[in-house]
Amino acid sequence: MEDSVTYCWNDIGVSGDSSCAELKTVIHCRNCPVYRGAGRALLQRNAPEGYVEEWTDILAQDWQQAAAKAEEKGSSLVKKEIVNDEVIALIIFRVCQEWLALPAWVIKEITHVHPIHTLPHRSNHVFAGIVNIRGEILMCILLRNLLALPPADLKSKQENLQDLSSIVPVVYERMIVIEIQSNRWVFPVDEILGVYRFSSTQLQDTPVVISKTPDTYTKKILTVEGKNINYLDYELVFYELLFYTLNRA
Repeated sequence: MEDSVTYCWNDIGVSGDSSCAELKTVIHCRNCPVYRGAGRALLQRNAPEGYVEEWTDILAQDWQQAAAKAEEKGSSLVKKEIVNDEVIALIIFRVCQEWLALPAWVIKEITHVHPIHTLPHRSNHVFAGIVNIRGEILMCILLRNLLALPPADLKSKQENLQDLSSIVPVVYERMIVIEIQSNRWVFPVDEILGVYRFSSTQLQDTPVVISKTPDTYTKKILTVEGKNINYLDYELVFYELLFYTLNRA
């Protein structure tokens, strides 16, 4: 595989003498299809012989060590239960003042904020319009309106940032692209916390008051770094998005 890849960016690209004629158009090698193709070939190459088996043994040993420590501390968990425990990867983000989570597999891309173009007689309080993500036209929804989240207190937020400007890290707004059942949407978020892995035992059931509310989209509750996270029911969100983006004018 490596012999078939031409690392032209090191010779005539930005890491070389910059003599490539395509630089006048793409500006940087990372915008060139040759560079992107080489990256995809690197990530999609077949694993070396024995690589998967080796990492399977390593991860199994980690679970066994965790089980042994749990048994030493008198935990009721047995080794078999820990090994078979389901692990789920979640991407945690903030919309307004609420911290939310979705499964990592439904999120296809996290990008910077793009302009939203409204559609006459189609846009509404949930379906904001369309967004161009690298040439792909996606439907943009406002998750804060779908979840009926209260708006953030901008005045107090600005005052806190001014008082703590020397110690508070800069927070960037982002857009998240999700795909559920071959349908794609994009929505803006106020902050990305990151990707976290949880076992099924760490996901708590929602309180009865919340679970019986017709408009709730919370599937589970979890805590990360002192923050209460609402794990969204992506299937319910999916059907609501279909309603607002396809069936309502």
